Amino acid sequence: MSTRAWWHPATWLPAVVALALLATAWQLLASSLAARGETYLLPLPADVLTELGGSPGRYLSDAWTTLSTALLGVAVGGALAVALAVVLSEVPLLARAVMPLAVVLNTTPVVALAPALVVAFGFGRTPKVVVTAIVVFFPVLVTVLSGLRAAPPDAFAVLRSLRASRLEVLRRLRLPAALPALFTALRVVLPLSVVGAVVAEFVAAGSSAGLGTLITTSAANYQLAPVYAAIIVLALMGVLLLGAVVAVERRVLARYAPGRR
Repeated sequence: MSTRAWWHPATWLPAVVALALLATAWQLLASSLAARGETYLLPLPADVLTELGGSPGRYLSDAWTTLSTALLGVAVGGALAVALAVVLSEVPLLARAVMPLAVVLNTTPVVALAPALVVAFGFGRTPKVVVTAIVVFFPVLVTVLSGLRAAPPDAFAVLRSLRASRLEVLRRLRLPAALPALFTALRVVLPLSVVGAVVAEFVAAGSSAGLGTLITTSAANYQLAPVYAAIIVLALMGVLLLGAVVAVERRVLARYAPGRR
C-alpha cells in the first residue's frame, strides 16, 4: 500500500468510526454503571485518559520494560526457530523426529512452565524472556519451515543442473522463497510476544516494572483506571509493532523477493 493510500479516507475512516462507536458504547455502559453505584465494574473513559495523562512517564517506562522483554523473546525464539527450520528442511528424517516434540511444547500451557523457569533461571527478566521465546517459537518454526519447502521446483532443478551446493541452493533459492512466510510469522508473533511478556509478568515474580505487573498490582488494589490505561497502552503497542513489520516487509520483499510481494 502506497503512502498516499494511507491518507485516503477509505483506509482510515472505517477504523476511526469503529473506535468512535466503541468509545461511545464504553461511555454509555460506564455511565449506566456509575448511576447505579457500580463504578468498580468499569471506569469512565475520562478517568482512564486522566490516569494516562497524569503519569505518562510511568506508563512509558513500564511499556518499555514489557516491550524490551517481548522483543528479546522474539529475537531468541525467532532465531532458534529459523535455524531449526533450516536444519529440518535439509534433513526430512530429523523433521519427523523433532516436529512432534515441538507440537508438545506448543500445546503445553506456558503459564505452567513459568514457576519452573523462575526456579531454573532465578528472579528477574530471564524467565520472562524464556516464556516469551516459547510463545514465539512454534509459529515461526512451522511457518518458516513451510516457506523453505515452498521453493519453486523448476528453479530447484535448474540449480541442481548447475551443480549448485546445498548452501548455494539455500542462499539463492530457499531463503528468498521463505521470506514471505517469515514476515507472515512475524505479523503473528510480534503482537503475540507482547501477550507472552505480559503473561510472564503475571506469573513470574521478581519485578516491580512492566505493564503486566502494573495490571496485577492495580487490580489487587481495586484500581480499574490504571488497569484499563495499561490495556490501552498494550493495544497501541501491538498496533505499532504490526505496522512496523508491514513497513519492513514491503521494503525487504521488494528487494529480495520481488515476485512474492
